[in-house]
Amino acid sequence: QVDITGLIGQYAHGNEPSHHMAYLYNYTNHPEKTQLYVNQILNQLYSNTPDGLSGNEDCGQMSAWYVLSSMGIYSVTPGSNVYEIGVPLFNHSHINLENGKTFNIIANGISKTNCFVKSVTLNGQNLTTPQLTHSQLMNGGTLIFEMTNTPTRHYRVSSKNNIQDQQFMVPYVKNSKSTFTKK
Repeated sequence: QVDITGLIGQYAHGNEPSHHMAYLYNYTNHPEKTQLYVNQILNQLYSNTPDGLSGNEDCGQMSAWYVLSSMGIYSVTPGSNVYEIGVPLFNHSHINLENGKTFNIIANGISKTNCFVKSVTLNGQNLTTPQLTHSQLMNGGTLIFEMTNTPTRHYRVSSKNNIQDQQFMVPYVKNSKSTFTKK
C-alpha cells in the first residue's frame, strides 16, 4: 500500500483510536457512508501479504476491526452492548457462541459493486436502525443483508442514537492572560 498509516483523506486507519470513525455515519442520516468507507477500508487497507496491515498491530486491534467489520458489525463504544451495522465482506459468516447457540450472517448479492445495504433482517424481522445488541447476537439466529449497488437510506436514526440529541459537557476554560505560571 502507498501509505502505512492507511490514510483516507484525514482519516488514518493505522491509528487504532480512530477505528470507530467510519461507523459514526450510522448516527446521522447517512448510514450509506458507513457502508462506503467500511467497504473501502476492508478492500484497500488489508491484504494477506507481509505489509497487509496499515499501521501497527497493537494487541490485535487492527485484526479485531477487520474480523468484526468483515462480518458486517462493529462495536463503536468498547464496553457497550451495541454493535453498529456496517457492510459484510463475505457472503456467509458463522459464529459458534459460548452458550451453544450459533449466529449466522448472510449477505445476499454481495460483490465488489454491490457494497451497499438494501435491507437487513434479524430472524425474519427488519432492522429499522443500524444497530444490533449483544443480547440479540447471543440469542443466536440469522442476520441477513440484502445488498445492492445503489446507496440507500433504509434505516431511520432513532432519537436516542442521534448525535444531535446527545448532551455534551463543555470543557473547562480558565479566563486569564497566561496559562503558564513560570517562564
